[in-house]
Amino acid sequence: MARSKARVYACCGFMLLCAVTVIACVIVFVSVRRKCPDGTYTRGAVAADSLTCSVIGRQILQKGGSAVDAAIAALLCTSVINPQSMGLGGGSIFTVMDSSGKVTIINARETVPKTFNPDLLKKCTKTWATAMQPVSQWVGVPGELRGYEEAHRLYGKLPWASLFQPTIQLARNGFPIPQIQGLYLQRSNFSEALPLRKLFSDKDGNMLKTGDIIKFEKLAETLEIIAKEGADAFYTGKIAKDLIHDMQEAGVTITMEDLASYRATVTDAWTSPLGEYQMYIAPPPAGGVSLSLILNILKGYNLDSASETDSLTYHQYAEAFKFANGLKKHIRDPMFNSEDKMTKTFTQYGFANHIRSLISSNASHDAQFYNVTPYLESMGTTHVSVLAEDDSAVSVTSSINSLYGSMLFSQRTGVILNNQLSDFCQRADKIFPGERPPSSMAPTVLKSQSKTLVIGSTGGAMITTGITSAIMNHLWFGKSLKEAIAAPVVYVNSKNELLFEPNFDKNLIEALKALGHKKGHAAYFYNVVNAVTKENGCICAVSDTRKKGQADGY
Repeated sequence: MARSKARVYACCGFMLLCAVTVIACVIVFVSVRRKCPDGTYTRGAVAADSLTCSVIGRQILQKGGSAVDAAIAALLCTSVINPQSMGLGGGSIFTVMDSSGKVTIINARETVPKTFNPDLLKKCTKTWATAMQPVSQWVGVPGELRGYEEAHRLYGKLPWASLFQPTIQLARNGFPIPQIQGLYLQRSNFSEALPLRKLFSDKDGNMLKTGDIIKFEKLAETLEIIAKEGADAFYTGKIAKDLIHDMQEAGVTITMEDLASYRATVTDAWTSPLGEYQMYIAPPPAGGVSLSLILNILKGYNLDSASETDSLTYHQYAEAFKFANGLKKHIRDPMFNSEDKMTKTFTQYGFANHIRSLISSNASHDAQFYNVTPYLESMGTTHVSVLAEDDSAVSVTSSINSLYGSMLFSQRTGVILNNQLSDFCQRADKIFPGERPPSSMAPTVLKSQSKTLVIGSTGGAMITTGITSAIMNHLWFGKSLKEAIAAPVVYVNSKNELLFEPNFDKNLIEALKALGHKKGHAAYFYNVVNAVTKENGCICAVSDTRKKGQADGY
């Protein structure tokens, strides 16, 4: 009897201890959550180009989806909210960090078709305005959906079809044209792109504008089929046949064989230390190498909050970009480029030290000093950053290259086609079937013992500018993530001209001109950074206001 009572008492005591422990854990958890500042989150967040797409990504996370699931859903949404930037007719690069910290790159960039114009590179244009015309010769084999498929196979949690449903509803039911889409419709000339003009016109033939209801009904049908049948429907099924029919009518040389043979590549990320962080970047032909080089050069100057107003800082910044621009022609698809081992040295700190030794503190130089070749600027891109509850993360950049890509629209599928092969211009003397074009896209993850930063940008060659500026302002100048992304940038173009965003410090501009830097002019800036950071259990997500973006989390 005494033993039974003792057991009962012991059992009750154990249960009481467990209850106290649980209550203590809850109190600690709640107290940790309460420490997070207003406007931050504790579980997960998504930073996309628009609030609509950030919300869709966040809802996927809350339903138990992975970071990859949320990223795919947000990208699909962006294909209708900002169709000038990306879509099924383009390509993407995923940088994925799983919950263990391992980082993988999924490259679904477009590829050169088996048959193409042998004189293609002789037709390169140097002006963005000329590129904004329907051009069949620059269309690469789309990789976007194969990228989603591979990412979902490796990291997906929710059913494939569920990721498509929010966008199918948007495309089928219609929605008011958001400000950014309306702005680009207003700026674009569809006079020679009649199928695309019809897509964005009302029943009377008038161009739609901000606030008008737009529907993408044919795209909704295409997405419905892909949701049910998988990516193969796009690459080998009826959609593929319809897409090839429309492309060949427009003079595109892509064939069913090109679509059927497309594969996304899966590789380990390249790594580069950056202070307390390990920086994970996508290898060539992505632009992570240039980003790594520039940041490593700047890191050697020991920048801090006092450097923000120092003209020498921006002189060194501009010089670093000029050298990085000069090395771009070496960054090619490693499957077709024997210089792959050399480009990896660009990410090493010793190489950055060498470049830094060439930078003088009191003068700039002529283009030959940096070996820069002018190249075509592009701007039709989007970026999504995601951080999930299990600390897994996705940084993914997707593009159709120029605004509305090639300006060619497949009316049978609802797909806008890319013009990514123009990225070879001034950066290659020869191209090969299956080769992926070089890119400035640089989806990046930075990880330290206690912090995570998931970051990426859009805007063609301005991608590197956007990410570098945000990292410099956030990590070294001590600005909040929101302030760091919003800070005015200086962009160094391929002509070595410095282009200053409005509100950039005028005193710094004059000081840089005095050091010999040439000031150029940009009609508008399109660097757009979307990022998520986690520190001390608090998540901050920021979508760039330059594209009227807004992040979301929970």
